[in-house]
Amino acid sequence: MSEPRPDRHDASDPDDTFEEIVDEATQRDPDLAVIEAGSRTLRAHSGQPQGEAVPARPADPETDKALRAVEQELAGRWGETKLEPSVTRIAALMDVLGEPQRAYPSIHITGTNGKTSTARMIEALLNAFELRTGRYTSPHVQSITERISLDGSPIAAERFIETYEDIKPYVEMVDAQQPYRLSFFEVLTGMAYAAFADAPVDVAVVEVGMGGTWDATNVIDSTVAVVTPISLDHTDRLGTTPAEIAGEKAGVIKPGATVILAQQPVDAAQVMLKKAVEVDATVAREGMEFGVASREIAVGGQLVTLRGLGGEYEEIFLPLYGAHQAHNAAVALAAVEAFFGIGAEQARSLDIDAIRKAFASVLSPGRLEVVRSSPTVVLDAAHNPAGAKAAADGISEAFSFSRLIGVVGTSDDKDVRGLLEAFEPIFAEIVVTQNSTPRAMDADALAAVAVEIFGDDRVQVEPRLDDALEAAITLAEEEDEYAGAGVLVTGSVITVGEARLLLGRG
Repeated sequence: MSEPRPDRHDASDPDDTFEEIVDEATQRDPDLAVIEAGSRTLRAHSGQPQGEAVPARPADPETDKALRAVEQELAGRWGETKLEPSVTRIAALMDVLGEPQRAYPSIHITGTNGKTSTARMIEALLNAFELRTGRYTSPHVQSITERISLDGSPIAAERFIETYEDIKPYVEMVDAQQPYRLSFFEVLTGMAYAAFADAPVDVAVVEVGMGGTWDATNVIDSTVAVVTPISLDHTDRLGTTPAEIAGEKAGVIKPGATVILAQQPVDAAQVMLKKAVEVDATVAREGMEFGVASREIAVGGQLVTLRGLGGEYEEIFLPLYGAHQAHNAAVALAAVEAFFGIGAEQARSLDIDAIRKAFASVLSPGRLEVVRSSPTVVLDAAHNPAGAKAAADGISEAFSFSRLIGVVGTSDDKDVRGLLEAFEPIFAEIVVTQNSTPRAMDADALAAVAVEIFGDDRVQVEPRLDDALEAAITLAEEEDEYAGAGVLVTGSVITVGEARLLLGRG
């Protein structure tokens, strides 16, 4: 997972003056105003699992009908894959709504992989310290309401509908004034910011949709910017090298903010650090100012010791699999420490018991998630080569499958070959399929690529996802009952979400 970090450069190099700020801790008063005023937390989750991670459809028929109507109206707008790079429309919406995004401090998260898991961890940590949180992430696994969470739980369907109806007149007003209507993602972003202000929350944890500079979320003035590992994805929109992609993502770094930088390719790290210098931001780098001190496999996850900005936090149980999740945890911890003003100049740590309870409560649906046993079926939303490599390493480390069957359904605009190559060493056989969306890659086209990588005898084609799951489970069951074969469903968040429903987890 880890990429080589940049070597230390001669401080005389004007482009590398970031070395002068790296050792500076955040100078904010640790008694933040939001804490001095007292938390408005309605409920805390210390020691308890995060709230319902993936909600089912509303039980009330009228509520379900109303939610479907909102979903249909949103679907009639530009989708998340059609973009006009600008924050003009979302800024106009914020203006007519009274700038709700400025009613609370925020932590902004960009990067290529690990954003949602990191956001969930940050949220759990803040909840443990009795702060009321709003979390905005994308895409959703099964329900659109997952994208907007309050205190660790997806917003209730009724509240989602109310929020949409509240801002709808203002959305229509902005639509009438702009060359292009607000997009699906822009409207949802406006809903999230309005819902957080209405709650009200003490802090918002916001994941970008794509990139950073022109992402719809980038109308907040975040005090902490988090950059998870950058790799190649959305290359048609963000750039074809890590450095180019980092240039777009660096747009979330605001003047005077603290930047929590996960381990990065050297060229991406250099871009981020130079941006930080330009806006006088403080930087903390994984592997230098913070990181994973140690980790070992444990039942149901892993036991880690994290080195934070304020010291070491030992014996933390993380109920997630894979080294990448331990690194995500280190990044999340550093982000929360930075939010509280903790750093090298303030030799204090956060309460270890609260940290342990928070991490033990973290859920991350569709990220090496076990949804069935006999045979074991695992879901992972990896959709690019870097994510696939992390998932492959994680499942190899945490599970002792004698034989692993892959079920893969991807989107048409992804590096499918790179993804399949990352999984080839761990899949005995692969069942290629497709999900129900127009973006899905045709199963036969995916099979053609898979045959080149796996060979014809290891590839089976089942265009329907339900048939693909049945075929994979049958292949896994062909071995002796005690042999320990398993199934991994992957390739797309959408594929994983639909599989989750088919396997009775929705």
